[in-house]
Parts: sequence; C-alpha cells; structure tokens
Amino acid sequence: MKAVTRSQYGPPEVLSISSTELPKIKENDILVKVYATTVNRTDCVNLTGKPYIVRIFTGLTGPMRTIPGTDFAGEVIEVGKEVQGFQPGDQVFGFDDHGLSSMAEYLSIPENKAIQLFPEGISYSEAVASAEGVHYAINFLNKVNLQEGQTALVNGGTGAIGSALIQLLKYNRVQVVATGPTNHLSTLHSLGADRIIDYHKEDFTRDHEKFDYVFDSVGKSTFEKCKPILKPNGIYISSELGPNWENPLLSITTAFSGEKKVKFPFPSNIKASLKFISGLLGKGDFKPLIDRSYAMEQAKEAYEYVMSGQKIGNVILKIQPNNTSKNS
Repeated sequence: MKAVTRSQYGPPEVLSISSTELPKIKENDILVKVYATTVNRTDCVNLTGKPYIVRIFTGLTGPMRTIPGTDFAGEVIEVGKEVQGFQPGDQVFGFDDHGLSSMAEYLSIPENKAIQLFPEGISYSEAVASAEGVHYAINFLNKVNLQEGQTALVNGGTGAIGSALIQLLKYNRVQVVATGPTNHLSTLHSLGADRIIDYHKEDFTRDHEKFDYVFDSVGKSTFEKCKPILKPNGIYISSELGPNWENPLLSITTAFSGEKKVKFPFPSNIKASLKFISGLLGKGDFKPLIDRSYAMEQAKEAYEYVMSGQKIGNVILKIQPNNTSKNS
C-alpha cells in the first residue's frame, strides 16, 4: 500500500510517499480502508516533536510511528475473529492523539480503541472533520455546567476547535460571541455566533460585555487578561498550557481561591466524544467546517498550509481519490 512516511522529527520536508506492507490484523483488530484524514494541530506537533514533552508519547529520539496521522474515516474491510461490534462494509471514523498511522491506504485498529460508525448521508471528509477538533471542544464543555441563556466568548472561532465550540454552545442554547479575522466574519455568522469581534480591529479582552465563560480555542490569551470580561464565578479555559505552563497550575490554585476560575481541559474519553458527535451529525445538528482538501501526494503542502496558521476549520488529506461514502 501507499503511505505518507517519515523517519525523523522535523518540518514537512521530512515527509515522503512510500510503498509499505499492508497491516496485519489480530483477533481483536479491524482493517480499515482509509479514505480521508485531516492534517491538524496534533499532527503538526507529532511531526515536529515539539514541545519536547510530546516525545514521551511519540518517541524520545525519533518517531515510534513512521506513518503519521491521528484520525481517519474509511470503510471496514476485514475484522478479527473476536470482533463483535463491526463488520466489513461499515463506514467508520476514529481518532487517537498519540497516533494511528492513518495517512496510509489501510490501517489496523483494535476494536476497543476510539472508532465509531458514522451516519448515512455523511461523507468521509465530513466524518473525519468531526473528530480531532470536536473532541477537544467537547472536553472544554465537559469542564463546565452549561445552562440555557448563559454567555460565552470563543476566541478563534474559525479554527477546528473554535468552530465546533460555537455549534456545540448554540446546541446548548448558550449566547455566543466569537472572534475571527476580517475575511471570515460571515463564516462565524453561519456557524451560529450571536455577535462577532474582528480580532484585527478589536481587542476582545476589552469588550464591554461580561461572560460566564471565555474559551480560548487558539491559546493566544491569558487568564489575567481575560479576568475583566468574566462574570463573578466565570470560568476561563484555554487550549494551550499558557506562559510557563501556568494554566494547569491556575486550574488548581483558582479552585481554592477567588471567584473566577481556570479549568484545564485534559482531553479524555475519545470514544464518548465520537459517539456524541456522530449522533449530532445524524440529526443534522452539527456540520464541520472544512477549509480545503489535498491529495495524499500533497501531504507536505497540506502540513505547510496548516503550520502557516492560515487555515480555518479542517484541512482534509484525501487518501483515496473517491472521497464520497457509499451512504452520502
């Protein structure tokens, strides 16, 4: 099979297209024909091995997986003899932030990993774009007790996490103010934001409104700067560790002192996230934001674009030329 491969950490230039052996499955494994993956923020971290702490999970001196890729959407081709929940022909998607070697024509994955059927009428691109960013968005919201009528500010509303956050907040009937760049303000409106802040023209931390939640989906603010726009008992959550890794520490210290608090969204239970979003996709209550698509042979270009910081939503890597599911 063809696969995107690399033998060392580094920039997109370390990637190449290689011919590799088809993965073998064990009795509890599933063989999936991969139609689409995304090139996401997690993939970029795994590619470069930076920050260095990620190498605890991906390999200290070099990548443990020569084939990158953390998410996928595809068709089940074969199942091990002990597999109970899937059968050949099933349309599935999955995610693992430690890596799945999914940028290849086929992958093998244990049944007990985060893999989920996706609904009829959903394309492979839409399914895989509902994995990584959505999972992190759900873990933001799992840290709070959303109530109808509350207010939230989403910084970076056009990103994979931010665009998912807006839709999930509106699903929970929360009022949303979102920030974004001048040329994508209409995108934020289409996602459901009630008010838009153009971050090229305004500093959202000086906004006139007070919020129950400030969700920084791009990690470009700090708790200190956002405190003035939080209501009493308001909560700040960032997708990043913050300067000097302050956010995990603040999540502990503010739990015992002060009205305004920091929560840190340690991502967990990917299976539950995929199951939840699959239900919303089936009901038409969620639609992932997709920027553009690349062929597998354009993996370098896809990574370069994502790492440039220009993308909105999700960037798709089409592993198979026909990217439309048989159910869509």
